[in-house]
Amino acid sequence: MLYRSMFPRDIFSEMDRLQREVQQIFDIEPSIRGIGRGGFPALNIGTTPQSVEMLAFMPGLDPASIEVNLERGVLTVAGERTDSLSSEEQKATVHINERFAGRFKRVVSLPDDIDPDGVSARYVDGVLRISVKRREAAQPRRISVH
Repeated sequence: MLYRSMFPRDIFSEMDRLQREVQQIFDIEPSIRGIGRGGFPALNIGTTPQSVEMLAFMPGLDPASIEVNLERGVLTVAGERTDSLSSEEQKATVHINERFAGRFKRVVSLPDDIDPDGVSARYVDGVLRISVKRREAAQPRRISVH
């Protein structure tokens, strides 16, 4: 059994945190068909014949602090999450802080058939939902045979 202390001088938790941070620096961002590497925010991505749907789980953020950009088929979600324990009214000594705080950025390559004018983003209850429509010409259609 691995012993983990609640106190900040725990060498094992510090090494674990450092390893995660170094791995995030060198990991390649996921494509729409790839498996994500984790990180913040956690992503769920799926497709329909009409659109690409993405959910980014980021509770506790001000929607004004979230940036969503689409450029040349690459969707970027970025922003900053503040540390809730560092406020003046909170005079507690922190022993464990597993909630991510700081700048974040997730990048996803989208398929070639997306419509850059058909993007919508909505943040509700800590979940950012991004919908990117596919071009009309790329959507399946039934052709009648005479």
